[in-house]
Formats: sequence, structure tokens, C-alpha cells
Amino acid sequence: MGRRKIEMKMVKDSGSRQVTFSKRRSGLFKKANELATLCAAQVAIVVFSPGGKPYSFGHPSVEAVAERFLTLNLRSRVSIPRQLVAQPQREAKVERLSRRLNAILNKLQAEMKRGEMLNEAVKAARKRSKFRKPINEINLYELIEMRKAMGQLRERVKQRMSEIEASSSLLLLSKMATKQAES
Repeated sequence: MGRRKIEMKMVKDSGSRQVTFSKRRSGLFKKANELATLCAAQVAIVVFSPGGKPYSFGHPSVEAVAERFLTLNLRSRVSIPRQLVAQPQREAKVERLSRRLNAILNKLQAEMKRGEMLNEAVKAARKRSKFRKPINEINLYELIEMRKAMGQLRERVKQRMSEIEASSSLLLLSKMATKQAES
């Protein structure tokens, strides 16, 4: 069985769309690599998956090709020396990346402190727990209490999961807004 012609229209099923994207992306990157190798061309490709995840291929690198493209476009419009054009762009990019790095480091530090506090809370809870006996030594009354405690724990876990899902949705939305603002 040979290859068959596929009608060019958007794939409706999201799972099939993701598989199609992955296969075609790898084929596209392979062709770009062949073009760069055979023709000594500088190539850069940036694609975003249906889920919004970025993928890139560049020879020698995406940054080098993009910088060359941008500086050529600027030079063709106005005759400005390359150093004068590229330096402010680099400085702005470095500053933007530095701010992002600082924000991420602050979040990491806060999460590490939170993790330490949670570990201490777990240790303290283990010390004061009623349920230190092995399960086969617990009487009916203790078992009923344990069941209630497990139910309460389950509800707290559900509530925390809802909070985490909501915050991750907000974080995703803010990242998308940031990307749109940058472009």
C-alpha cells in the first residue's frame, strides 16, 4: 500500500491533530536540516503546537538566523550600523530575560519555603496522630474515627486540587497574555 493523497483541511479530532502535528513537524525539521546541509543555507523555523508549546529548529541557531534577518530588514530600510541596531535589542532582551529569571527564582524560593513548612507540618502531625497503631490492632471505635478523618482529608485534598487547577489556569492565561503583549 502506497501513500495516499490527504485532503488539506484541519484535523477535527484533537488527538489525531496532535499526532499529525508531531509527524509533520519532524518532517519539516528534517527538510530544513537537509536544506541547510545541502545548500549551506541558514534556516530558522518556529512552530507552535495546537496546545501552544513552541518548537524551533535553526541552523546555525534560531537566534543567529533571526538576528541576521532582523538586521538585514532594518538595514534595507535605513542605513544604520549593525552594532547600533543589535545592541539595544540585545540589552532589551537580556533585561526581559533577567526579569523573568528573577520572578522564577522568587517563585522557586517561595515554593521551597512552603515545602519546608509542609514537611515540618507533616512531621508534627505524625507525632500527634491518633492513628499510630498498625491497622490490625485498631478497634471498631478507632476505625470509625479513622474513616471520618480520611473523609475529611479527602475533602481537603479535593479543595486543594481545585485551588491548584484554578491557579494553574490563571497562570496559563497570564503567560498567553504576556506572549501576545511581547509580539
